[in-house]
Parts: sequence; C-alpha cells; structure tokens
Amino acid sequence: MTTTAPRIAIVGIAIESSAYAAHRAGYRDFPVLTGDALLARYGFLADGQPLRRAAEWIPVFMARAIPGGAVLREVYEDFRSRIVDGLRAAVAEAPLDGVYFDIHGAMSVVGLDDAEGDLVTAVRDVVGPDTLMAAPMDLHGNVSETLALALDLPTCYRLAPHEDAWETKERTARDLVEWIRRGDAPVRAWVRVPILLPGEKTSTRVEPARSLYAQLGGVAAQDGITDAAIWIGYAWADEPRCHAAVMVTGDDAEATVREAERIAGELWDARDEFSFVGPPGSLDDAVAAALAHVSDGGARPYLVSDSGDNPGAGGSGDVTWTLSHLLEKPELTSDDAPVSYVASIFDQGAIEELFAARPGDVVDVVAGARVDDRVSGPVRIRGTLVSLHEGDPAAGRIAVIRVGGIRAIVTEHRKAFHATSDFEDIGLRIRDADIVVTKIGYLEPTLYDVAEGWTLALTPGPVDQDLERLGHERIRRPMFPYDEFAERPDLSAALLQGRGYVRGGAPEASA
Repeated sequence: MTTTAPRIAIVGIAIESSAYAAHRAGYRDFPVLTGDALLARYGFLADGQPLRRAAEWIPVFMARAIPGGAVLREVYEDFRSRIVDGLRAAVAEAPLDGVYFDIHGAMSVVGLDDAEGDLVTAVRDVVGPDTLMAAPMDLHGNVSETLALALDLPTCYRLAPHEDAWETKERTARDLVEWIRRGDAPVRAWVRVPILLPGEKTSTRVEPARSLYAQLGGVAAQDGITDAAIWIGYAWADEPRCHAAVMVTGDDAEATVREAERIAGELWDARDEFSFVGPPGSLDDAVAAALAHVSDGGARPYLVSDSGDNPGAGGSGDVTWTLSHLLEKPELTSDDAPVSYVASIFDQGAIEELFAARPGDVVDVVAGARVDDRVSGPVRIRGTLVSLHEGDPAAGRIAVIRVGGIRAIVTEHRKAFHATSDFEDIGLRIRDADIVVTKIGYLEPTLYDVAEGWTLALTPGPVDQDLERLGHERIRRPMFPYDEFAERPDLSAALLQGRGYVRGGAPEASA
C-alpha cells in the first residue's frame, strides 16, 4: 500500500469528430491548457480540496474542442508530442504512480482509425505498463480493444445531456487515488455490444436509457466493484471501433464479469425500444407545429432543433439548408411574422462585409457553406442589420440580420448556440422569441427549461439522424440497426488485468 502522496499526471485531447463533417479541426478549435491553468480546470483540485491534498497533481497538457470534423494530422501529432515530452520530463523527476487521461472517446484524426488508441499507446510507451491510468469519458465515446487494454479505470458519464460530467471527472480522480494507495490494479470486464445509435435516441431523459444508466451507481456500490459504465458509442464516425460497450471494474473478477454481461444483455434486449428523445419531424413539420403553437397563444418560445448540422455532435456548423428553407417561407419573413431566432452559420468573409455596415442598414450578403456545401450552397440574406458583436471566444465577431420575423445569426467562426446565454449575450432575449431554431439535437439544460414546445427536426447534414442515409462502410458488421440478427450475439465479457487478458478472447478480433 502506498503511504506517500502519489504523483499523478494530467493529460488529454478531447473532441467528438464526425466522419461526415467537411470541417477539419485545427489549432483555433483547441484551447490549450497547461500548468496552473490546467489544474484550475478541475474545481475538485482547487487548493484546500481533499483530492488536491491526496496527491501531487502534475498538469502536463490538455486540449479540448467543441465537436467537429476530424483533427488535422499535424495538429494531433503536435499535441501528442507535447504530451509525450511533458510526461518524459515528469518521469525524469520521479516515477509516476498514475495518469489522469481526460478524453472524450470519439476523436477522429485524419489517417487514423483509433485516435485515442494511438494516444494512449504513446502515453503507455512513456509511463510503462504498471502506472495506473484512469479516463473519464463521454458516454458517446468508443472503447476499442486498444483503449480497453491500456486503461485501468475507464468510466463515462451517466447522463445525456451530460449534467454529471464534472461529477464523473471527480469520481474518476477519486478512484484513481484510492487504487494507487492500495498498491494494486483493478480487473476490468469488457463487453462489445453490436449496437450503433444516435445520441438523440439514447438520451437518459427517456427510457430505456434512463433505467439502463440509472442502475450504474448501484452496481458500482456492490462489494468488489469500483465502477460500471455503458458507452452507447458515437454514431457519426465510420471506424471499426464504433459500437456500444460495457465495462465493469473492481477487485472481484466474478462480480465484474457477472454485472458486465448482465448489463450488456439488458442493453441488447432493449435495442428496439430506443426512440427519439423529442417529438421528431421534418423541418416543414417543425415550422407548422411552431406556427400552430404561436397562433394558439402558446407561451414563448417554441424550440426547433436543426439536428443535421448540430455542432455539439460534430456538425460542420455552416450548413445552410435550414436557413435557406426558412427564408423561403413568407409566413416567417413577412413584417408581421412571429419573431424567430435562427442560429447559426459562420462565414468570415460575410462578417467582414457586415462589419463594414452599421446597425439599421439594409444589407445583402451571401454566407455559409464555405466549409460544407454538400447539401446546400451559400445562402443569400437580404434584410436589416440588427446588431454587431465582438469578443466571443468561440464565434469571434457576430452579426444579427432581420428578415421579416427572422433574426438570422452569422458568426465569424464555428459556435454552438446551445444555451439561453448564447442568445442573451447578443441582445436576443430568449422569451422575446416566438420560435428559436438552433443547430442542436436533444436540448441542453437551459434551452430545455425554457422550451414551451419542441420539435426535433430531422434535417440533413454531417450528423444526420438517419444513419443509413449517411452510408457507413467501415463499421464491423453485423450491427444493429443495420442488420438482422437471427440469434443473440455473443455478449460474454473479456476479463482484463494490466495490459492483457485474464480470460476470454479479443472481442474486436472475433466480431
């Protein structure tokens, strides 16, 4: 048992990457944190907190981006080198007892099939096979065989939307410290489950995901078990590692295997019960429902999710399909039309033109589809410039243009308008809107709380909810819902300890 304070390094690169987004994530997409700024990211590691005192935390490198397309290879390799060099420097001072590996789990890198697997392998090469590694992940991540073998304490969020993200990160840090103090390593039971579903069908706001995930805390509280996790997987990548997975960790091999196989079986048996978290429909359906809500005197606002280009799931962010269609609807563009906020598209060139004008001017600008023009081209926006804004750390400069009832939002860079504050910060009071159309899937908490009605619009784009329309080619088959299963798949757990198998085959190889 370790009696001195363990030395734990903090590293990570986190992004959720759609294989179908034309966007490529570069340096601007990734705020980088090192040193004290990285430690400050974790409130549970603030001065005076028990976990801060429990270990010597060595903040090496963290880069985190909002979801988007695949990461440029040269950017990823630079970040990986910084992590490796920082770890080498830390190891040169004294051995590391642990690594806190803060990742998303669905990062794609141009030319790589398993980006997190590549990164964890590089880390292992520096710290060695015996240093304990823990990883808090998004439940929409993918757990490949490489990742499962490399990590000792992987876990994931238990809520979607991810309101427990920081709770999960703190739990992971606490478990890592505890296991280091024990001077031992946990066993892990891993089950590959051949299911691939979009997040909007697996929200824990509704069944069956609500019950599947709600049980995990109770499983983790059992004797001999440290943690239990379900990764539903990331549906908009096209890689062999894209599938659901269950992992249970602890010191009781039989208990971890039993619970992992039971949970995997329940997930499989519930596969046909997953459905959209919100009322789905076409964009026309959504507009009709919103206008009916307004005409019936419904409270403001009615929310419409432009789900096909949701930046929060990996959308490019400048697909113009929805805005183009809305601008063609006289019931939205007449002077007496309901007030509709439409967020957003980005276009640096259009912003330059708009910032040459003044609020109140009539403007005529072509914008969007500079990165992703596969489902629609740039859109012409002719209207009155309402306002101009500067200084947003994600969006850069922002312009709002009025076209009848529509308030179209154009930004300089990619931004997800996923909170009421995103609108309020540019003078668009959320309760002043009859209709809010934003690039999102399931509604994040503040929008969910204010929505007086909602349609999940099944629009086209890089994160299309119709997965079969996207055309996955490289996932392992058979896979639900793409294929019929004549019988239940093999859901037996592989038992892992350290860097190898205690028993069971390699699920990836046998899939």
